[in-house]
Amino acid sequence: MTGQSAGILLYRRSGGALQVLLVHPGGPFWRRRDRGAWQIPKGLIAPGESAEDAARREAQEELGVALEGPLAALGQLRQAGGKMVEAFALEQDIDAAAIVSNRFELEWPPESGRSQFFPEVDAARWFTLAEADTTMLSSQRPFLDRLSERLARRD
Repeated sequence: MTGQSAGILLYRRSGGALQVLLVHPGGPFWRRRDRGAWQIPKGLIAPGESAEDAARREAQEELGVALEGPLAALGQLRQAGGKMVEAFALEQDIDAAAIVSNRFELEWPPESGRSQFFPEVDAARWFTLAEADTTMLSSQRPFLDRLSERLARRD
Protein backbone atom coordinates (compact mmCIF):
# COMPACT_ATOMS: atom_id res chain seq x y z
CA MET A 1 0.00 0.00 0.00
CA THR A 2 3.02 2.29 -0.21
CA GLY A 3 2.15 5.48 -2.08
CA GLN A 4 -1.42 5.50 -0.84
CA SER A 5 -2.75 7.80 1.86
CA ALA A 6 -5.47 7.53 4.45
CA GLY A 7 -7.21 10.20 6.48
CA ILE A 8 -10.16 11.10 8.65
CA LEU A 9 -12.95 13.57 7.96
CA LEU A 10 -13.99 14.67 11.44
CA TYR A 11 -17.48 16.06 11.79
CA ARG A 12 -19.72 17.53 14.48
CA ARG A 13 -23.12 19.09 14.80
CA SER A 14 -23.05 22.65 16.11
CA GLY A 15 -26.22 24.69 16.49
CA GLY A 16 -28.04 22.16 14.33
CA ALA A 17 -25.54 22.54 11.46
CA LEU A 18 -23.15 19.87 10.30
CA GLN A 19 -19.51 20.98 10.39
CA VAL A 20 -16.33 19.28 9.20
CA LEU A 21 -12.77 19.79 10.39
CA LEU A 22 -10.23 20.61 7.70
CA VAL A 23 -6.54 21.33 8.03
CA HIS A 24 -4.28 23.77 6.19
CA PRO A 25 -0.94 22.25 5.15
CA GLY A 26 2.16 23.90 6.55
CA GLY A 27 5.33 24.78 4.75
CA PRO A 28 6.28 27.37 2.16
CA PHE A 29 4.35 25.85 -0.77
CA TRP A 30 0.99 26.35 0.95
CA ARG A 31 1.79 29.55 2.90
CA ARG A 32 -0.15 31.99 0.72
CA ARG A 33 -2.84 29.57 -0.45
CA ASP A 34 -6.23 29.43 1.18
CA ARG A 35 -9.13 28.67 -1.15
CA GLY A 36 -8.71 25.14 -2.46
CA ALA A 37 -5.90 24.30 -0.01
CA TRP A 38 -7.75 22.94 3.03
CA GLN A 39 -8.01 19.16 3.32
CA ILE A 40 -8.62 16.23 5.61
CA PRO A 41 -5.83 15.21 8.00
CA LYS A 42 -4.12 12.40 6.10
CA GLY A 43 -0.82 10.79 5.24
CA LEU A 44 0.93 7.82 3.74
CA ILE A 45 0.01 4.28 4.68
CA ALA A 46 3.15 2.52 5.95
CA PRO A 47 4.01 -0.94 4.59
CA GLY A 48 1.98 -3.55 6.48
CA GLU A 49 -0.29 -0.91 8.04
CA SER A 50 -4.05 -0.90 7.51
CA ALA A 51 -5.69 2.19 6.04
CA GLU A 52 -7.72 2.64 9.23
CA ASP A 53 -4.60 2.49 11.45
CA ALA A 54 -2.77 4.91 9.15
CA ALA A 55 -5.69 7.34 9.19
CA ARG A 56 -5.76 7.37 13.00
CA ARG A 57 -1.97 7.74 13.25
CA GLU A 58 -1.80 10.53 10.70
CA ALA A 59 -4.69 12.45 12.25
CA GLN A 60 -3.03 12.22 15.66
CA GLU A 61 0.32 13.38 14.23
CA GLU A 62 -1.27 16.34 12.45
CA LEU A 63 -3.73 17.36 15.17
CA GLY A 64 -1.97 16.25 18.35
CA VAL A 65 -5.18 14.56 19.51
CA ALA A 66 -5.98 10.86 19.78
CA LEU A 67 -9.26 10.15 18.02
CA GLU A 68 -11.65 7.68 19.60
CA GLY A 69 -14.57 5.72 18.26
CA PRO A 70 -15.45 3.64 15.23
CA LEU A 71 -14.49 4.94 11.81
CA ALA A 72 -16.99 4.90 8.97
CA ALA A 73 -15.51 4.19 5.53
CA LEU A 74 -15.97 6.92 2.92
CA GLY A 75 -14.10 5.01 0.23
CA GLN A 76 -11.17 5.95 -1.96
CA LEU A 77 -10.54 8.59 -4.57
CA ARG A 78 -7.67 9.65 -6.76
CA GLN A 79 -6.35 13.15 -6.10
CA ALA A 80 -5.41 15.47 -8.95
CA GLY A 81 -1.73 14.53 -8.54
CA GLY A 82 -2.56 10.83 -8.91
CA LYS A 83 -2.27 9.73 -5.27
CA MET A 84 -5.01 7.45 -3.96
CA VAL A 85 -6.61 8.57 -0.69
CA GLU A 86 -8.85 6.41 1.49
CA ALA A 87 -10.98 8.36 3.94
CA PHE A 88 -12.99 7.58 7.03
CA ALA A 89 -15.57 9.67 8.87
CA LEU A 90 -15.62 10.13 12.63
CA GLU A 91 -17.92 12.23 14.78
CA GLN A 92 -15.76 13.95 17.38
CA ASP A 93 -15.51 17.54 18.57
CA ILE A 94 -12.00 18.87 19.11
CA ASP A 95 -10.63 22.35 19.77
CA ALA A 96 -9.30 23.34 16.34
CA ALA A 97 -7.33 26.25 17.79
CA ALA A 98 -5.39 23.92 20.11
CA ILE A 99 -3.92 21.53 17.53
CA VAL A 100 -0.23 20.66 17.76
CA SER A 101 1.19 19.27 14.53
CA ASN A 102 4.35 17.29 13.94
CA ARG A 103 7.07 18.99 11.88
CA PHE A 104 9.01 18.10 8.74
CA GLU A 105 12.40 19.18 7.47
CA LEU A 106 12.83 20.84 4.08
CA GLU A 107 15.70 22.51 2.28
CA TRP A 108 14.52 26.11 2.15
CA PRO A 109 15.01 28.20 0.15
CA PRO A 110 15.52 25.62 -2.61
CA GLU A 111 19.13 24.83 -3.46
CA SER A 112 20.33 26.97 -0.51
CA GLY A 113 21.86 24.08 1.40
CA ARG A 114 19.91 25.23 4.49
CA SER A 115 17.27 23.12 6.15
CA GLN A 116 14.27 24.45 8.01
CA PHE A 117 11.51 22.75 9.96
CA PHE A 118 7.86 23.44 9.19
CA PRO A 119 4.62 22.19 10.79
CA GLU A 120 2.90 19.57 8.68
CA VAL A 121 -0.36 21.40 9.46
CA ASP A 122 -0.35 25.09 10.34
CA ALA A 123 -4.09 25.49 11.09
CA ALA A 124 -7.29 23.55 11.60
CA ARG A 125 -10.79 24.95 11.35
CA TRP A 126 -14.40 23.83 11.50
CA PHE A 127 -16.38 24.57 8.32
CA THR A 128 -20.01 24.12 7.34
CA LEU A 129 -20.40 21.86 4.32
CA ALA A 130 -21.02 24.88 2.08
CA GLU A 131 -17.86 26.60 3.36
CA ALA A 132 -15.83 23.42 3.03
CA ASP A 133 -16.99 23.01 -0.55
CA THR A 134 -15.35 26.31 -1.51
CA THR A 135 -12.18 26.03 0.59
CA MET A 136 -11.33 22.34 0.30
CA LEU A 137 -8.83 20.78 -2.09
CA SER A 138 -11.07 20.08 -5.09
CA SER A 139 -9.99 16.46 -5.49
CA GLN A 140 -11.11 15.69 -1.90
CA ARG A 141 -14.54 17.36 -2.17
CA PRO A 142 -16.33 14.09 -3.03
CA PHE A 143 -15.70 13.02 0.58
CA LEU A 144 -18.11 15.78 1.68
CA ASP A 145 -20.89 14.33 -0.50
CA ARG A 146 -20.15 10.82 0.74
CA LEU A 147 -20.36 12.00 4.36
CA SER A 148 -23.66 13.79 3.70
CA GLU A 149 -25.13 10.71 2.01
CA ARG A 150 -23.98 8.44 4.82
CA LEU A 151 -25.48 10.69 7.50
CA ALA A 152 -28.75 11.10 5.56
CA ARG A 153 -29.16 7.30 5.50
CA ARG A 154 -28.53 7.16 9.24
CA ASP A 155 -31.01 9.88 10.25
